[in-house]
Amino acid sequence: MQSRQKSSHAENTNHFIVEALQHLEYPERLQKLLLTPEREVSVELAILRDNGEVATFDAYRVQHDNSRGPYKGGLRFHPDVDIDDVRSLASLMTWKTAVMDIPFGGAKGGVTVDPSTLSERELEILTRKLVQALRPILGTYEDIPAPDMNTGAREMAWIFDEYTKFEGFSPGIVTGKPVWLHGSLGREAATGRGTVFAVRELLRALGQGEIKGKSFVIQGFGNVGAWAAQILHEQGGRVVAVSDVHSAIHNEAGLDVPSLRAHLADRHPLSSYPGGSSLPKEAILNVECDVLIPAAIGGVITEHNAHDLRCKIVVEAANGPTTPGGDDILRKRGIVCLPDIYTNGGGVTVSFFEWVQNLQNFKWSEAEVNAKLDNVMTDAFANIWELHEQDGLHLRTAAFVKALQRVTRARVHRGFD
Repeated sequence: MQSRQKSSHAENTNHFIVEALQHLEYPERLQKLLLTPEREVSVELAILRDNGEVATFDAYRVQHDNSRGPYKGGLRFHPDVDIDDVRSLASLMTWKTAVMDIPFGGAKGGVTVDPSTLSERELEILTRKLVQALRPILGTYEDIPAPDMNTGAREMAWIFDEYTKFEGFSPGIVTGKPVWLHGSLGREAATGRGTVFAVRELLRALGQGEIKGKSFVIQGFGNVGAWAAQILHEQGGRVVAVSDVHSAIHNEAGLDVPSLRAHLADRHPLSSYPGGSSLPKEAILNVECDVLIPAAIGGVITEHNAHDLRCKIVVEAANGPTTPGGDDILRKRGIVCLPDIYTNGGGVTVSFFEWVQNLQNFKWSEAEVNAKLDNVMTDAFANIWELHEQDGLHLRTAAFVKALQRVTRARVHRGFD
C-alpha cells in the first residue's frame, strides 16, 4: 500500500507539471531535460548499534536541477523512503524554489529508517555517516540540506559539525539549525507564517476582504498547522476545527488556539481539549468553513471526497494534499485552490535567509526575517495571479508555468539546452 501511495504521489506531481508544459508548448527534448534529475546517489550506511550488532540502512540524495543556484532540499528519515519517493520530492523542490524566485535549485535526500527504533547515540552516528558518504556532493555553494520528515534542528547541528570537521567552519552547509548555533530567527514558524501571508493575498485578490472574521479549518496540527492557526487567530481569524493523526476538535465559535497549543504541549490528547467537541479525524474535511488548510500528509483530497468539502477556498500547506482527480472536482465546483509549491514556500524562503546570514556571519532580527518573508510571499503571489488572469489558468497551473519559465530561462541562458 505504501509503495502505491508513493508512486501515485510522483504521478500526481508529474500530472500537474505536464499540464503546465502543455500550456507552454515546449518541445519534447526540452520537457525531458526539465524533468530528468541531474544526479542520483544511493549509498548504504553501516553503524554499530548499542547492543553490539551491525545494522545497515539505505540512503539517497537526488539532485534534480541547479540551473538557478545550489541544490536545496530536505533530508528525511522514514522507513518507507525509496529512490522514487526522493526523486519526486527533489523535482518539487526545483519548482518550489523557482516559483518563490529564490536562487536555489532542487534536491532531496532520505534514509530508509524508523528513527524511533534507534537510540539518540545511534541516530547521531547514522547522521554523521550520511554526511561522510555524501560529502563529495555537498557544499555551501553546491548542495545544502535541510530538515524534513523526522529530522530537525538536532540532526542539522550534527550535519554542520560533521561537515566542519572536514571542510572547516561551514554553517552554510545546512539550514534549519538551532538558533543558538547559526540558525535563523523566525525559521520555526516560517512555513505556517508564509501560509497565512498566502491566505491574506488570495482573499484580497478575490475581493473577499481580510483574514479577520473568516472561518478556517486546519487538517494537521503539527508545526505548520499549529503556527498557521496561531497567527490566523492573532489576526482575528476564527479557527473552527483542527485535527491531528488521532482525532479532530471543533468549535463553531472558534477555538482558543493558544490554550489548545498549551493543552497539547502538556501532552494531553487533542480529543480531551475542553474548549470544543471531539470529531473523528476523517470528519475534519467536511466541516463548513471559508478556508480549508490541509497541513498534514499528501493525497487527502481525492475524487472520492472532494464532492463533500464544505469550504470556499483550499490553501495547500502540505505537500501534494490534492490528487489530480480531487483537483478536477474542486475546479468544477468553483472552489479556489492555492497550490502547495507556493503556499508552503515560506520554509525554504527562510532557509535561504538563514543561508545568506551564514555567508555574512551576521544575524537578522526576527522582525527583519518576517518582513522579508512577507515581501517574497507577496511578490510570488502577484506573479502567479498575473498569469492566472492573463492566460485564464488555474492557480496551480499558473504556479507551475511560472516555475518552469524561470528554470527554462536559466538553463537556456547558461547554455544547458
